[in-house]
Amino acid sequence: MTLIESIILGLVQGLSEFLPISSSGHLAILQHFFGIEGESVLAFAVLLHLGTLISLVAVYYRVIWELIIELFATVKDLVTGKGLQINKNETRKLGVMIVVATIPTGLMGVFFNDFFAGLYNSVPAIGFCLIITGCFLWLAERMGQKEKNVREMKITDALFVGLCQGIAIVPGISRSGATIVGSLFSGLNRQLAVRFAFLISLPAILGAVILEAPAAFSEGLDRQMLLIVAAGVATAAISGYIAIKTMIRVVSNKKLYIFSFYTWIAGGLVLLYTFMS
Repeated sequence: MTLIESIILGLVQGLSEFLPISSSGHLAILQHFFGIEGESVLAFAVLLHLGTLISLVAVYYRVIWELIIELFATVKDLVTGKGLQINKNETRKLGVMIVVATIPTGLMGVFFNDFFAGLYNSVPAIGFCLIITGCFLWLAERMGQKEKNVREMKITDALFVGLCQGIAIVPGISRSGATIVGSLFSGLNRQLAVRFAFLISLPAILGAVILEAPAAFSEGLDRQMLLIVAAGVATAAISGYIAIKTMIRVVSNKKLYIFSFYTWIAGGLVLLYTFMS
């Protein structure tokens, strides 16, 4: 893998992780065209996810810090016998909803990861899933919207959004797209929908890194590749930050549907390439 390829993959990872266009699908397609194979690809993919984690923390560090403080307060309440008190404040309620949403995502990742991983080598499947992603993005902007805030969220809302995130393991199905659409379908207001969608991706991305890291780094990482890899990770972090800020504006302005056109065109081109080759 060359420096240019690393930067391109980092750029695609950072943008497509948070724009609703599927990072896994785009990376699989690019790796197919670049002809990049081997264990180094898995290790590089894991490190790119760390880059997107950096961008998430950079945007939401205040909220994340508040959630961490509230976590300790919650543990204290539980230890002293005061109970969970889920509705004590909005930060605690949000934290509990994030944990609840992570449950279906984690279960699907553990039990269906091998099945979904097999789809990474199926270019037609990726193209088809990109088209499906576009359809849901379009539908989300055409349905009636509710305005639930954090205090009005229910356990079922969090479970549904977590299930949507789990389905996004499929390459071509956008994680951010699935979770934002799931949040809107659940009736969350737009500001909460995009924030909740991105915050629940933190444990999901971190969990994926932890699960994949042992296999990815079992044979170590070539020292000659360190600069190349670092360039890709830095690019993923910077482009991810830009993508998150963009999505906050797009969802707030009810422009989510514009990404439908991109995913439809991209999916159609992928399918056309498959049938012609």
